[in-house]
This record gives sequence, C-alpha cells and structure tokens, in this order.
Amino acid sequence: MGKHETKSLIYAGSYPGVDSVSTLLIDNTDKEDGPLLSDFSAWLAANYHPNWKLTNLVKRGVGIHTGQLHRSLSQIQVRLFEEEKDGLQTLVSTSSIIEGVNTSAENVIVWSNRKGKLKLDDFTYRNIIGRGGRMFRHFVGKIYILEEPPAPSNTQLELTFPDELLADVDDEKYKQELTKKQLAKLLPYKEEMAQLMGNESFERMRNEGALISSDTELIASIASAIKNDPKFVRALVNLHTPSSDYCVWTLSNKVLKLVPGGWDATYTKFAEFVRALSSNWSLSIPELLDQLSVHDIAIDEFFKMERNATFKLTALLNDINVIQKEMAPEHKVDIAPFIAKLSKAFLPSCVMALEEYGLPRMLAKQIHACGLINFEDEKLDLHSAIKLLRELKPEILAKTEGLDSFDRYVLEYFYEGITTQ
Repeated sequence: MGKHETKSLIYAGSYPGVDSVSTLLIDNTDKEDGPLLSDFSAWLAANYHPNWKLTNLVKRGVGIHTGQLHRSLSQIQVRLFEEEKDGLQTLVSTSSIIEGVNTSAENVIVWSNRKGKLKLDDFTYRNIIGRGGRMFRHFVGKIYILEEPPAPSNTQLELTFPDELLADVDDEKYKQELTKKQLAKLLPYKEEMAQLMGNESFERMRNEGALISSDTELIASIASAIKNDPKFVRALVNLHTPSSDYCVWTLSNKVLKLVPGGWDATYTKFAEFVRALSSNWSLSIPELLDQLSVHDIAIDEFFKMERNATFKLTALLNDINVIQKEMAPEHKVDIAPFIAKLSKAFLPSCVMALEEYGLPRMLAKQIHACGLINFEDEKLDLHSAIKLLRELKPEILAKTEGLDSFDRYVLEYFYEGITTQ
C-alpha cells in the first residue's frame, strides 16, 4: 500500500482485533517520511518503548485508539489524525473512539462486528458508521463493512436491575422490579452478611453507600475472609510499604485472590507490577519496563495492568477497608492512604488529572524537575495547577530543559485545550 490520500477509521472491535489489524498494516503499508510523524515515532520510542508496535505504526501514518492507553496519548493521536497535512492517515480503534471523541473520517472500515467479546449492537454500529463523512469536512463518507452488521432494532431503555448491582438494591422497595431469580440470590446474601458482620453493621454500611462494588458474591467473599482468616486484616498493614516483599505477599496471597481470574495475570505477576508502579513518579516508563521485563511484562501489558490497578484494585481495596473497619475496628487498620496513592498510579494527584486533560506525565516531570511548578505540593489541586500552567506558559516553553520538537507540539496542543476563550 502506498501513501494514503484520505483519512480512514478502522473499527477493529477488540484489543486482539486492534493487534491483528496493526500487524497487517505494518506488513503491508509503506513508511511515511513526514517530519511530524517521524518526531512522534522518536518521542514514543524515548518515552514508552522503541520496539512498541505503535512506534512502528506511526511511521506508516497509522495510530491506535483504545481505552487502555493513557488518555493524553489517545488525545495526541486524535489531534494528529485531524491534521490535514503530515498527520496520521489511519486510526485503528475499539469502541473507545465513539465514547466522548468527536472525530470523523472519509472512510470508515468495520473490520469486526464485535464489541469486545459481545456482538455489536445496532445502536453502537450506527454510531461507528456515522463517523464516515461529516458536513463541512468530508461531504461523502465511504463505509466498508467486512463482517455482517447487526440486525436493525429499535433502541429501548430497559429499567431492570443487572445482577452486578444487586448488593445496592433495597429488595423491599424494588420487589416488583426484581426477578424471582434475583430475589432468590439477594435474600441469602443479606442473611449471610448479617451472620458475618451483624445485621446492624450490615444495614449501616449499606445505608451509607460506602462500598464501590455492588457484586453480592465479592462483598460476601471479603466479609468471609475478614471473619475467618485472622491474618487477613493484620496483613493489610503491609500495603503501607508498596515496594516491600511483604506488600507483594499480601496482594498475591490475600487480596487479589478475592477476584479469581480477574487480573489478566497471575497474582504474583500483578503484585510485582504494583510494586514497580510505586516508583512511577521517580522512574520513566522505559525504566519501569526494564524492571518489569523479568516478570515478562511488556508495554501493552503495562497499560492494561495500570488501568486494572488504578480502577479495579482500588475499588476492591476500598471495599475491604470499609468492611474491615466495620468488622474488626479493634485492629485500627486504615489503608486509605495506600488506596489514594494507587488510584493515582503513585503520581502526584494533579499530575494524573492533568494527563486526562492532555499533559503526559513525562512532561509534568520535566516541568517539575526544572522547579517551575512543584507538582508534589499536596495543596496543589487541578484548578490551581491549570491556572499556574497558563500563567507560566512562556517560562515553561522557554526554560523547561530537554524539550524536543514533539514535546513542544504536545504542549501547544495541551495549552489550546486549557485556554479559556
């Protein structure tokens, strides 16, 4: 394939689908020679990994958009896709491209009729093909469908309670909305929890809405572990030192086992990832990957595990903390400080938030290292950080050491996003 003249969005349906399409494009697409994409490829090699598939893809004018990537990296690629000259010509995506992303392409290629493991529904399918052509951008959109589309259907809102939310449902109040099967599951759960922690404690915890999970089986498993394993609560203290062997032991032998098969890795491997992630602010991503290579964790797994750690593991630990305080207050254990750090991937709080706004963590580190903004200041919230970044724009662009041409491209794009009209 030669140089593309039009923009193409390829919906690949799943992470394996994105990987397959990416491999096909690397093998069959010529390299681009534009300076912007060359700079982007070099930037990815330096800040993520030189042998990453995306590093090679962008040399061919191809980008990737998935929910696992750092948000700033996805935003940068959308910006490059919207560049009329010298930008990305093709974007390979999961359904993340239709979730709060306003972009379009002349060509939309539906490579797969799936959304993850499930079949694509008609509503999502029409949202995807609706990206083909856009008034005042591409007057004619071409849609290529490589698998059978879903059957047309009328979208209806079903007001039912999914099983995953049962723990939060008041079975007396919503008795008519619950199925017989759900009632049969909910009533034994309430009896089990009342037996494990006492009815008064259980009802107070439910009424306060302090739990993140609404999975009855998971919550019961947590309460059972605290009730029946004398070492469980005491072991949680080890989490206060995330770089220690004790922390790895607690995670792999006590915590992670509560969600069997839910971490896309062995318990020990995921626990070792959390240990390495605790150095996220002091080490670069290539340095972290070098440490993690002994555990066979490469760049794509890094993104997946960081997301699992900051969302899924954080939620689990929050519920453990809430339940153990209710059931075993005599131990006086509180892992909230560890949970707060983990939820931000062990980065200063506003650094993680700024990455959602389009400022990659490595640029925040460079600005911090030059003494322009102290991101470690606990009083620095997102609003204050953005205000400082606006005020110090000339100094940041002039005095931040080590900025290359693509760093400046990213910073200018970030400033466009935070500048009020």
